Amino acid sequence: MKKPSPNPPDIDPASPYEPDSKKLNEAAERALDYHFPSIADIKATPRTPSTLFTVDPKVTTETLMVYLVETLASVDVMVHQLVDHLDGGDRNALLGISNSVMLAEITANRVLDQIDPPE
Repeated sequence: MKKPSPNPPDIDPASPYEPDSKKLNEAAERALDYHFPSIADIKATPRTPSTLFTVDPKVTTETLMVYLVETLASVDVMVHQLVDHLDGGDRNALLGISNSVMLAEITANRVLDQIDPPE
């Protein structure tokens, strides 16, 4: 019986297109090493702070704390507005975030009280 298609060509053992798992693995490792630095390389690189968003170094601690408290209060309000639109696990996760924000706000208020005690 005659086949409708010819036999496939013989594969050259030195062909770069033959799938060789060892060669592919080595190539993948080289690509990953090139594009993603190792943890040691990251830790060895000195940190340079970004100056895109800076806080005036002359601002008082009290002013920074007041801003922090106001920001946390705003985030808490936004979270509670979103909670009304969610159900189940997503709602519970957002309420957990809200609790964390409230704890941070309480802590910031306590620091503010230590800076300028209420009369």
